[in-house]
Amino acid sequence: MAETEFDIIIYGASGYTGRLVAEYLDQHYSNRDDAPKWAMAGRSEEKLAAVRDEIGAPADTPLVVADASDPASLTAMCERTRVVLTTVGPYTLYGEPMVKACAESGTDYADLSGEPAWMYQMIGKYSDAAKASGARICFSSGFDSIPFDLGVLMLQKEAQARFGKPATRVKGRMRGMAGGPSGGTVASMGATMEAVGKDHSLIPVLKNPFSLAEGFEGPEQPDGDTAAFDEKLGSWAAPFVMAVINTKTIHRTNFLRGHPYGEDFQYDEMVLTGPGEEGEKIAKAMQANPGFGDPTAKLPKPGEGPTKEERENGFYDAMFVGETADGESIQYGVKGKYDPGYGSTSRMITETGIALLHSDAAGGIGTPGSFLGEALVDRLQEHADIKFAAEN
Repeated sequence: MAETEFDIIIYGASGYTGRLVAEYLDQHYSNRDDAPKWAMAGRSEEKLAAVRDEIGAPADTPLVVADASDPASLTAMCERTRVVLTTVGPYTLYGEPMVKACAESGTDYADLSGEPAWMYQMIGKYSDAAKASGARICFSSGFDSIPFDLGVLMLQKEAQARFGKPATRVKGRMRGMAGGPSGGTVASMGATMEAVGKDHSLIPVLKNPFSLAEGFEGPEQPDGDTAAFDEKLGSWAAPFVMAVINTKTIHRTNFLRGHPYGEDFQYDEMVLTGPGEEGEKIAKAMQANPGFGDPTAKLPKPGEGPTKEERENGFYDAMFVGETADGESIQYGVKGKYDPGYGSTSRMITETGIALLHSDAAGGIGTPGSFLGEALVDRLQEHADIKFAAEN
Protein backbone atom coordinates (compact mmCIF):
# COMPACT_ATOMS: atom_id res chain seq x y z
CA MET A 1 0.00 0.00 0.00
CA ALA A 2 1.23 3.53 -0.81
CA GLU A 3 2.45 5.84 1.96
CA THR A 4 -0.46 7.28 3.91
CA GLU A 5 -1.00 10.23 6.22
CA PHE A 6 -1.88 7.96 9.16
CA ASP A 7 -1.10 4.46 10.33
CA ILE A 8 -4.33 4.04 12.31
CA ILE A 9 -7.67 5.83 12.39
CA ILE A 10 -10.10 5.04 15.22
CA TYR A 11 -13.57 5.25 13.70
CA GLY A 12 -16.22 5.86 16.35
CA ALA A 13 -13.77 7.52 18.74
CA SER A 14 -16.49 9.60 20.42
CA GLY A 15 -18.44 6.50 21.46
CA TYR A 16 -18.02 4.56 24.71
CA THR A 17 -15.59 1.93 23.41
CA GLY A 18 -13.92 4.12 20.79
CA ARG A 19 -12.98 6.59 23.51
CA LEU A 20 -11.26 3.78 25.46
CA VAL A 21 -9.34 2.74 22.34
CA ALA A 22 -8.15 6.31 21.75
CA GLU A 23 -7.20 6.71 25.41
CA TYR A 24 -5.17 3.49 25.41
CA LEU A 25 -3.41 4.30 22.15
CA ASP A 26 -2.50 7.77 23.38
CA GLN A 27 -1.41 6.79 26.89
CA HIS A 28 0.44 3.60 25.98
CA TYR A 29 2.20 4.72 22.78
CA SER A 30 2.53 8.51 22.83
CA ASN A 31 6.11 8.53 24.14
CA ARG A 32 7.41 5.49 22.26
CA ASP A 33 9.77 5.64 19.30
CA ASP A 34 7.53 3.20 17.43
CA ALA A 35 4.34 5.17 18.09
CA PRO A 36 1.93 4.92 15.16
CA LYS A 37 0.57 8.04 13.49
CA TRP A 38 -3.10 8.08 14.43
CA ALA A 39 -6.31 10.06 14.24
CA MET A 40 -9.79 10.04 15.73
CA ALA A 41 -12.81 9.79 13.43
CA GLY A 42 -16.58 10.07 13.76
CA ARG A 43 -19.65 11.98 12.65
CA SER A 44 -19.11 15.12 14.75
CA GLU A 45 -15.87 17.08 14.92
CA GLU A 46 -17.18 18.87 18.01
CA LYS A 47 -17.75 15.57 19.88
CA LEU A 48 -14.39 14.23 18.77
CA ALA A 49 -12.66 17.36 20.05
CA ALA A 50 -14.45 17.05 23.39
CA VAL A 51 -13.34 13.42 23.79
CA ARG A 52 -9.78 14.28 22.73
CA ASP A 53 -9.65 16.88 25.50
CA GLU A 54 -11.36 14.64 28.10
CA ILE A 55 -8.87 11.80 27.64
CA GLY A 56 -5.90 14.17 27.69
CA ALA A 57 -4.72 13.49 24.14
CA PRO A 58 -2.57 16.22 22.53
CA ALA A 59 -4.52 19.19 21.24
CA ASP A 60 -3.12 18.59 17.75
CA THR A 61 -4.46 15.02 17.55
CA PRO A 62 -6.05 14.93 14.07
CA LEU A 63 -9.84 14.67 13.83
CA VAL A 64 -11.54 13.16 10.77
CA VAL A 65 -15.23 13.59 10.02
CA ALA A 66 -16.76 10.48 8.46
CA ASP A 67 -20.22 8.92 8.53
CA ALA A 68 -21.53 5.49 7.55
CA SER A 69 -24.42 7.23 5.77
CA ASP A 70 -21.91 8.99 3.49
CA PRO A 71 -19.85 6.30 1.69
CA ALA A 72 -17.66 8.90 0.00
CA SER A 73 -16.50 10.14 3.41
CA LEU A 74 -15.52 6.59 4.37
CA THR A 75 -13.56 6.09 1.17
CA ALA A 76 -11.77 9.39 1.69
CA MET A 77 -10.90 8.34 5.25
CA CYS A 78 -9.58 4.95 4.09
CA GLU A 79 -7.30 6.61 1.57
CA ARG A 80 -5.61 8.51 4.43
CA THR A 81 -4.70 5.51 6.60
CA ARG A 82 -3.25 2.01 6.61
CA VAL A 83 -5.62 0.62 9.25
CA VAL A 84 -9.14 1.48 10.42
CA LEU A 85 -10.24 0.35 13.88
CA THR A 86 -14.02 0.59 13.95
CA THR A 87 -16.12 0.51 17.09
CA VAL A 88 -19.27 1.74 15.34
CA GLY A 89 -21.92 -0.87 15.98
CA PRO A 90 -24.22 -2.62 15.90
CA TYR A 91 -22.31 -3.73 12.82
CA THR A 92 -25.49 -5.31 11.45
CA LEU A 93 -26.89 -1.78 11.18
CA TYR A 94 -23.82 0.37 10.51
CA GLY A 95 -20.88 -1.87 9.61
CA GLU A 96 -21.21 -2.75 5.93
CA PRO A 97 -20.21 0.62 4.39
CA MET A 98 -16.93 0.56 6.34
CA VAL A 99 -16.15 -3.03 5.31
CA LYS A 100 -16.88 -2.15 1.69
CA ALA A 101 -14.72 0.99 1.76
CA CYS A 102 -11.75 -0.86 3.30
CA ALA A 103 -12.07 -3.92 1.07
CA GLU A 104 -12.15 -1.80 -2.08
CA SER A 105 -9.39 0.63 -1.06
CA GLY A 106 -6.93 -1.94 0.29
CA THR A 107 -7.09 -0.55 3.84
CA ASP A 108 -6.73 -2.96 6.75
CA TYR A 109 -9.67 -3.16 9.15
CA ALA A 110 -10.40 -4.51 12.63
CA ASP A 111 -13.69 -4.47 14.50
CA LEU A 112 -15.36 -5.82 17.64
CA SER A 113 -18.15 -7.71 15.93
CA GLY A 114 -19.81 -10.60 17.70
CA GLU A 115 -22.54 -10.72 15.06
CA PRO A 116 -22.08 -13.97 13.08
CA ALA A 117 -25.03 -13.53 10.73
CA TRP A 118 -23.65 -10.17 9.58
CA MET A 119 -20.13 -11.56 9.33
CA TYR A 120 -21.43 -14.40 7.16
CA GLN A 121 -23.01 -11.86 4.81
CA MET A 122 -19.88 -9.70 4.64
CA ILE A 123 -17.69 -12.72 3.79
CA GLY A 124 -19.98 -13.53 0.88
CA LYS A 125 -20.05 -9.95 -0.41
CA TYR A 126 -16.52 -8.63 0.07
CA SER A 127 -13.99 -11.48 0.29
CA ASP A 128 -13.03 -11.21 -3.38
CA ALA A 129 -12.61 -7.44 -3.21
CA ALA A 130 -10.42 -7.69 -0.11
CA LYS A 131 -8.24 -10.38 -1.67
CA ALA A 132 -7.83 -8.29 -4.82
CA SER A 133 -6.94 -5.07 -2.97
CA GLY A 134 -4.83 -6.71 -0.26
CA ALA A 135 -7.03 -5.44 2.58
CA ARG A 136 -7.02 -7.61 5.71
CA ILE A 137 -10.56 -7.45 7.14
CA CYS A 138 -10.22 -8.75 10.70
CA PHE A 139 -13.50 -9.39 12.50
CA SER A 140 -13.95 -10.10 16.24
CA SER A 141 -10.81 -8.37 17.47
CA GLY A 142 -11.85 -7.95 21.12
CA PHE A 143 -13.15 -10.25 23.83
CA ASP A 144 -15.24 -11.54 20.93
CA SER A 145 -13.11 -13.61 20.11
CA ILE A 146 -9.36 -13.08 20.70
CA PRO A 147 -8.78 -14.93 24.01
CA PHE A 148 -10.60 -17.99 22.66
CA ASP A 149 -9.30 -17.94 19.09
CA LEU A 150 -5.69 -17.45 20.21
CA GLY A 151 -6.08 -19.71 23.25
CA VAL A 152 -6.95 -22.64 21.00
CA LEU A 153 -4.20 -21.69 18.54
CA MET A 154 -1.56 -21.71 21.30
CA LEU A 155 -2.86 -24.94 22.81
CA GLN A 156 -2.52 -26.57 19.40
CA LYS A 157 1.02 -25.26 19.05
CA GLU A 158 1.86 -26.84 22.39
CA ALA A 159 0.16 -30.11 21.39
CA GLN A 160 2.20 -30.28 18.19
CA ALA A 161 5.41 -29.66 20.13
CA ARG A 162 4.64 -32.33 22.72
CA PHE A 163 2.80 -34.99 20.76
CA GLY A 164 3.53 -34.25 17.10
CA LYS A 165 -0.19 -33.95 16.41
CA PRO A 166 -3.08 -31.59 17.19
CA ALA A 167 -5.76 -32.01 19.82
CA THR A 168 -8.81 -33.19 17.93
CA ARG A 169 -11.11 -32.28 20.83
CA VAL A 170 -10.82 -29.04 22.80
CA LYS A 171 -13.02 -27.78 25.59
CA GLY A 172 -13.08 -24.03 26.18
CA ARG A 173 -14.12 -23.35 29.79
CA MET A 174 -14.52 -20.01 31.54
CA ARG A 175 -13.22 -20.37 35.10
CA GLY A 176 -13.93 -16.81 36.17
CA MET A 177 -14.89 -13.38 34.86
CA ALA A 178 -15.80 -9.99 36.32
CA GLY A 179 -17.21 -7.26 34.13
CA GLY A 180 -20.46 -6.09 32.62
CA PRO A 181 -21.86 -5.38 29.15
CA SER A 182 -22.03 -1.95 27.56
CA GLY A 183 -25.02 -0.60 25.75
CA GLY A 184 -23.26 -1.36 22.47
CA THR A 185 -23.07 -5.07 23.29
CA VAL A 186 -26.75 -5.18 24.21
CA ALA A 187 -27.67 -3.28 21.03
CA SER A 188 -25.60 -5.66 18.89
CA MET A 189 -27.39 -8.69 20.29
CA GLY A 190 -30.72 -7.02 19.64
CA ALA A 191 -29.78 -6.06 16.08
CA THR A 192 -28.72 -9.63 15.30
CA MET A 193 -32.03 -11.03 16.56
CA GLU A 194 -33.95 -8.41 14.60
CA ALA A 195 -32.05 -9.25 11.39
CA VAL A 196 -32.74 -12.96 11.85
CA GLY A 197 -36.41 -12.18 12.49
CA LYS A 198 -36.59 -10.38 9.13
CA ASP A 199 -34.56 -13.00 7.24
CA HIS A 200 -35.18 -16.55 8.43
CA SER A 201 -32.45 -17.86 6.10
CA LEU A 202 -29.99 -16.57 8.71
CA ILE A 203 -31.26 -18.96 11.40
CA PRO A 204 -29.09 -21.86 10.13
CA VAL A 205 -26.11 -19.48 10.11
CA LEU A 206 -26.49 -18.92 13.84
CA LYS A 207 -27.00 -22.61 14.55
CA ASN A 208 -24.17 -24.01 12.40
CA PRO A 209 -20.71 -23.84 14.07
CA PHE A 210 -19.12 -24.02 10.60
CA SER A 211 -21.18 -21.24 9.01
CA LEU A 212 -18.12 -18.97 8.65
CA ALA A 213 -15.99 -21.73 7.12
CA GLU A 214 -17.23 -21.01 3.58
CA GLY A 215 -18.83 -24.35 2.75
CA PHE A 216 -16.68 -26.64 4.87
CA GLU A 217 -18.70 -28.91 7.15
CA GLY A 218 -16.85 -30.72 9.90
CA PRO A 219 -18.02 -33.38 12.32
CA GLU A 220 -20.92 -33.06 14.73
CA GLN A 221 -19.92 -30.79 17.58
CA PRO A 222 -20.38 -31.30 21.34
CA ASP A 223 -23.52 -29.99 23.01
CA GLY A 224 -22.62 -26.79 24.81
CA ASP A 225 -26.23 -25.69 25.29
CA THR A 226 -27.15 -27.97 28.19
CA ALA A 227 -25.92 -27.79 31.77
CA ALA A 228 -23.86 -30.89 32.56
CA PHE A 229 -21.39 -32.29 35.06
CA ASP A 230 -17.89 -32.75 33.68
CA GLU A 231 -16.38 -35.80 35.39
CA LYS A 232 -12.80 -35.04 34.29
CA LEU A 233 -12.92 -31.45 35.51
CA GLY A 234 -14.99 -32.21 38.60
CA SER A 235 -17.35 -29.32 37.96
CA TRP A 236 -20.74 -28.48 36.57
CA ALA A 237 -20.68 -26.47 33.35
CA ALA A 238 -23.28 -24.08 31.93
CA PRO A 239 -23.85 -22.61 28.46
CA PHE A 240 -21.67 -19.59 27.66
CA VAL A 241 -23.40 -16.68 25.95
CA MET A 242 -20.41 -15.95 23.70
CA ALA A 243 -20.01 -19.49 22.39
CA VAL A 244 -22.26 -18.73 19.43
CA ILE A 245 -19.61 -16.42 17.96
CA ASN A 246 -16.38 -17.85 19.41
CA THR A 247 -16.95 -21.38 18.09
CA LYS A 248 -17.52 -20.05 14.58
CA THR A 249 -14.42 -17.86 14.73
CA ILE A 250 -12.24 -20.77 15.87
CA HIS A 251 -13.51 -23.06 13.12
CA ARG A 252 -12.91 -20.26 10.59
CA THR A 253 -9.32 -19.85 11.79
CA ASN A 254 -8.78 -23.60 11.41
CA PHE A 255 -10.30 -23.45 7.91
CA LEU A 256 -8.28 -20.44 6.74
CA ARG A 257 -5.01 -21.86 8.06
CA GLY A 258 -5.54 -25.12 6.16
CA HIS A 259 -6.98 -27.20 9.02
CA PRO A 260 -3.90 -27.55 11.27
CA TYR A 261 -6.30 -28.66 14.03
CA GLY A 262 -7.60 -31.38 11.70
CA GLU A 263 -10.78 -31.64 9.64
CA ASP A 264 -12.27 -33.72 12.48
CA PHE A 265 -11.71 -31.00 15.08
CA GLN A 266 -14.38 -30.60 17.78
CA TYR A 267 -14.77 -27.59 20.06
CA ASP A 268 -17.28 -26.24 22.55
CA GLU A 269 -17.39 -23.49 25.18
CA MET A 270 -19.05 -23.45 28.59
CA VAL A 271 -18.78 -21.77 31.99
CA LEU A 272 -17.59 -23.78 35.00
CA THR A 273 -19.96 -23.28 37.94
CA GLY A 274 -18.40 -25.60 40.54
CA PRO A 275 -19.11 -29.02 42.02
CA GLY A 276 -22.04 -30.35 44.04
CA GLU A 277 -25.58 -29.11 44.42
CA GLU A 278 -24.60 -25.45 44.35
CA GLY A 279 -22.69 -25.87 41.08
CA GLU A 280 -25.65 -27.72 39.58
CA LYS A 281 -28.08 -25.03 40.73
CA ILE A 282 -26.02 -22.24 39.18
CA ALA A 283 -25.45 -24.15 35.93
CA LYS A 284 -29.14 -24.87 35.45
CA ALA A 285 -30.07 -21.29 36.30
CA MET A 286 -27.61 -20.06 33.67
CA GLN A 287 -29.07 -22.47 31.13
CA ALA A 288 -32.54 -21.10 31.85
CA ASN A 289 -31.33 -17.52 31.59
CA PRO A 290 -28.53 -17.28 29.01
CA GLY A 291 -27.07 -13.80 28.77
CA PHE A 292 -25.82 -11.24 31.21
CA GLY A 293 -26.88 -12.35 34.67
CA ASP A 294 -30.01 -11.05 36.40
CA PRO A 295 -32.90 -10.94 33.88
CA THR A 296 -34.59 -8.19 35.95
CA ALA A 297 -31.54 -5.91 35.90
CA LYS A 298 -31.66 -2.70 33.87
CA LEU A 299 -29.46 -3.14 30.83
CA PRO A 300 -27.27 -0.23 29.67
CA LYS A 301 -28.12 1.90 26.66
CA PRO A 302 -25.73 2.57 23.75
CA GLY A 303 -22.93 4.82 24.99
CA GLU A 304 -23.11 3.37 28.50
CA GLY A 305 -20.93 0.73 30.11
CA PRO A 306 -18.83 -0.21 33.14
CA THR A 307 -17.29 2.55 35.23
CA LYS A 308 -13.53 3.12 35.23
CA GLU A 309 -13.29 1.35 38.60
CA GLU A 310 -15.30 -1.61 37.31
CA ARG A 311 -13.14 -1.81 34.18
CA GLU A 312 -9.90 -1.74 36.17
CA ASN A 313 -11.10 -4.30 38.72
CA GLY A 314 -12.39 -6.71 36.10
CA PHE A 315 -10.67 -9.87 34.89
CA TYR A 316 -11.21 -13.11 33.00
CA ASP A 317 -9.76 -16.60 33.22
CA ALA A 318 -10.29 -19.05 30.38
CA MET A 319 -9.08 -22.65 30.33
CA PHE A 320 -8.66 -24.87 27.27
CA VAL A 321 -8.45 -28.64 27.68
CA GLY A 322 -7.27 -30.56 24.62
CA GLU A 323 -7.17 -34.25 23.85
CA THR A 324 -5.51 -35.96 20.89
CA ALA A 325 -7.00 -38.87 18.98
CA ASP A 326 -4.72 -41.15 21.05
CA GLY A 327 -5.97 -39.80 24.37
CA GLU A 328 -3.02 -37.56 25.22
CA SER A 329 -4.16 -34.43 27.07
CA ILE A 330 -3.02 -30.87 27.50
CA GLN A 331 -4.34 -27.86 29.42
CA TYR A 332 -3.78 -24.22 28.50
CA GLY A 333 -4.84 -20.97 30.15
CA VAL A 334 -5.56 -17.41 29.00
CA LYS A 335 -5.89 -14.84 31.79
CA GLY A 336 -6.65 -11.18 31.28
CA LYS A 337 -6.57 -8.14 33.52
CA TYR A 338 -9.37 -5.53 33.32
CA ASP A 339 -13.04 -5.81 32.44
CA PRO A 340 -13.10 -8.24 29.51
CA GLY A 341 -15.55 -6.47 27.21
CA TYR A 342 -14.14 -2.95 27.46
CA GLY A 343 -11.01 -2.46 29.56
CA SER A 344 -9.32 -5.42 27.91
CA THR A 345 -11.13 -5.20 24.57
CA SER A 346 -9.89 -1.64 23.95
CA ARG A 347 -6.35 -2.94 24.33
CA MET A 348 -6.97 -5.99 22.16
CA ILE A 349 -8.32 -4.12 19.14
CA THR A 350 -5.52 -1.54 19.37
CA GLU A 351 -2.83 -4.23 19.45
CA THR A 352 -4.57 -5.98 16.55
CA GLY A 353 -4.32 -2.79 14.53
CA ILE A 354 -0.63 -2.33 15.35
CA ALA A 355 0.07 -5.99 14.55
CA LEU A 356 -1.61 -5.53 11.17
CA LEU A 357 0.84 -2.71 10.44
CA HIS A 358 3.69 -5.23 10.72
CA SER A 359 1.96 -8.21 9.09
CA ASP A 360 2.65 -9.59 5.62
CA ALA A 361 -0.51 -11.74 5.54
CA ALA A 362 -2.42 -11.81 2.27
CA GLY A 363 -5.63 -9.85 1.89
CA GLY A 364 -9.08 -11.24 2.55
CA ILE A 365 -11.60 -11.54 5.35
CA GLY A 366 -10.15 -13.41 8.30
CA THR A 367 -9.70 -13.64 12.03
CA PRO A 368 -7.05 -12.55 14.53
CA GLY A 369 -5.81 -16.14 14.59
CA SER A 370 -5.62 -16.54 10.82
CA PHE A 371 -3.99 -13.18 10.05
CA LEU A 372 -1.77 -12.61 13.07
CA GLY A 373 -1.51 -15.72 15.26
CA GLU A 374 1.52 -15.77 17.55
CA ALA A 375 2.61 -12.25 16.60
CA LEU A 376 -0.57 -10.93 18.21
CA VAL A 377 -0.12 -13.22 21.24
CA ASP A 378 3.31 -11.68 21.76
CA ARG A 379 1.92 -8.14 21.56
CA LEU A 380 -0.93 -8.90 23.98
CA GLN A 381 1.46 -10.40 26.52
CA GLU A 382 3.87 -7.49 26.25
CA HIS A 383 1.38 -4.63 26.19
CA ALA A 384 -2.15 -5.68 27.18
CA ASP A 385 -1.79 -7.66 30.44
CA ILE A 386 -3.02 -10.91 28.88
CA LYS A 387 -1.14 -14.08 29.78
CA PHE A 388 -1.02 -17.24 27.67
CA ALA A 389 0.51 -20.34 29.27
CA ALA A 390 0.40 -24.14 29.28
CA GLU A 391 -0.83 -25.41 32.64
CA ASN A 392 0.30 -29.05 32.70
